[in-house]
Parts: sequence; C-alpha cells; structure tokens
Amino acid sequence: QVRLVESGGDSVQSGGSLRLSCAASGYIYSYLCMGWFRQAPGKEREGVATIGSDMTTRYADSVKGRFTISRDNSKSTLRLQMNSLKPEDTAMYYCAARACGSGSSWNSLEDWRYPHWGQGTQVTVSS
Repeated sequence: QVRLVESGGDSVQSGGSLRLSCAASGYIYSYLCMGWFRQAPGKEREGVATIGSDMTTRYADSVKGRFTISRDNSKSTLRLQMNSLKPEDTAMYYCAARACGSGSSWNSLEDWRYPHWGQGTQVTVSS
C-alpha cells in the first residue's frame, strides 16, 4: 500500500520560510497525484496545494504566490516551499496521494478524494 511520511514542520516567526517534505513508498510514485492539506485547531481540513502526475499544479487562493508545490520522481518525494508565512498558516500539514496513472492533470483540493495520508507535521507561525 501507499505509505507517506512528512517532515520539516517547525515553529517560525511571521514572514519566515519553511520547506516541508513527504517521502512516498509502496507504489510507482510517478503514477500518483499528490497534495498538501492542513488543519488548524477548531477548523476543518483544507486543501493547500496539489500536483498531478503530469506536473500540473493547483493552489488555494490563500497561499497562491507564497507557497510552491513540487515533486521529484527520481526520489519519490513531494515538497512544499512556504515563504512569507503568516500566523494564519499555523496548522498540522498533511501529505496525501491518489493513484491516477501517468500523465494525469488531475488536481483536487477536496480531501475526501484522497485515499492515502501521512501522519502530519506541525507548522506554527508566531507574530
């Protein structure tokens, strides 16, 4: 089965940067469509950024221009570069995956469409 492990979460000051990583195993990575989601205390989980197996990307309006999602198929890893962090970015960040075949432009910010999830990594941004 698909296994996902996130890393890179930390506590930073407003305006700072962090880079999150997700290591995938148990499946042909290039055949997976991937996404980053987050959930703050007392709030519902929301989609942050996604990337298809064809490298097409999609971002939530709240992070567009500040976050960048990328993937390295040779290393079976997913990355989320976060710049200009704000206190409202504070949340547990999760890596998610869905088998979608090769060359797929599938990009969904709806969490229920992803069957595979990591355990999450905490990001805390203070003012």
